Parts: sequence; structure tokens; C-alpha cells
Amino acid sequence: MCLLRMITMGALLVWAGTAAAGIDEAKLVDLTHPFDEHTIAWPTNKPFTWEKTAWGTTEGGYWYASGDFTMSEHGGTHMDAPIHFGKDRLPLDAVPIQKLVGPAVVIDVTKAVEQDRDYRLTVADIAGWERRHGRIPNGAIVLMRTGWGKYWPDKKKYLGSDTPQDVTTLHFPGFSGEAAEFLVRERKIDGVGLDTPSMDYGPSRDFIVHRILNGADIYGLENIAHLDRLPAAGATLIALPIKIAGGTGGPVRIIAILP
Repeated sequence: MCLLRMITMGALLVWAGTAAAGIDEAKLVDLTHPFDEHTIAWPTNKPFTWEKTAWGTTEGGYWYASGDFTMSEHGGTHMDAPIHFGKDRLPLDAVPIQKLVGPAVVIDVTKAVEQDRDYRLTVADIAGWERRHGRIPNGAIVLMRTGWGKYWPDKKKYLGSDTPQDVTTLHFPGFSGEAAEFLVRERKIDGVGLDTPSMDYGPSRDFIVHRILNGADIYGLENIAHLDRLPAAGATLIALPIKIAGGTGGPVRIIAILP
């Protein structure tokens, strides 16, 4: 285990150990969209549905409530497991928990996205972040902040199309293939994430970013909420997906601990 990861995990243990005594709750940030009738899924996938199966006071006089939900593995705030686009790579339940906690690297490209809704994060963007904050630490989770979350849950605006059911008409930002290659070959990261529907930008047809990252056993976090609440560096990210055996992805509760 690298020194930085030991420090990060140590800090998390200290935080957990002091939770009973009280912590500064202002340092906890929820980065997860709620799952409800407004949840956006990939156009070709099953939407989220929830129904009450029992709801009220029983004959015995006590309250009882229960419900059922169904959804695609790839809807709402979720994780793409490496097996999603990487043959024989890790399924969701096999991603080590050590890789689900790490330093958050937030690269802000909102100004570029204002000029180009199909903007792709570049190696130059990564280099610019490193000039200001130092080399991306080992075990980091690299987050692309595009500002796109402001459109959630308007499906047409968020998917960038008046025909959002048609995957050939989508428009939104994502990572570039070159940036993905750089992160795989030159940096030792555990995951990436962003506040759009996909790591690949909307018009992509070959999903090269998924193929590069998943092929290297790196997971992706998509549809992240409230990235504007994180600093560029210094926060710790915790992303805990539902543990689906063999899953290609699944809903994930993401929180951050601010420095």
C-alpha cells in the first residue's frame, strides 16, 4: 500500500473513530442524485421505477412500509465497473474497497464547456491542474467538473437533445481518449468521474474512453451531483456502489469529506 493511500485511509479511520464524539458535518458533501421518477438513465436502458407494496398501519396496530424498485445498472448516479467495457476485467462486487476511497482531483472545465457543449477534457487540462496543485496523487479519483449537473433532471437538456431517446443525437461533455490514455499510462489512479451521463462525450460512437479506462481496470462514476461544492484538491471521496455480484455497474452513494 502506497504511503499516500495509507495516509488517506488513516485519516478516514480517524474520522470514523471520532464520529461518535461529533464531527464538523459541514465537511460532508453528498454527491448523489436521488433515485425517483426523474432519474435519468442511458436512453437504451430501463428507467428507475419504485412502487409501494405495503404502506400503512397493520391490523396489529403498528406501522409497516415496504416497496420494490427496478432499474438499469447504468442510471442515475452510478458506477461503471471495469467489466462494462473491459473483457475479463473486474465486475462491480470485485472492485476492492480500498479503490473506492481516495483523494479527489477536481478539474474544472466549466468555462470551456460554455463555449463547446461537446468539450472533451484534454491532457493540457490535466497539466494545468498539476501546475497549480502538484502531481496527481497515486490512488486518486479524477473528477471532471463540467457544470452540466445544472441541467439535472431535465432529460432533454441533460442529454443535450430534443430526441433524448435517440443515442445518435446526444450532446454533452466528457473525457478525451488522449486524456484517458495519459491517466492510464502516466498516473496511478483508481477511478474517474464527472457530472454528465457518460465518460465519453455525447456524440461518441466508439466509446473509446470507456474502453481505455475500463480495459485498465479503472472504474467510472457518472451523473455525479454537486461537484461545484468540492475544492480542486484536498477532499477525500468515498464512492460505495451496491454490491451486485458480477455487475457491470450499479447505483452508488458518493460522499466527500472536505479538507
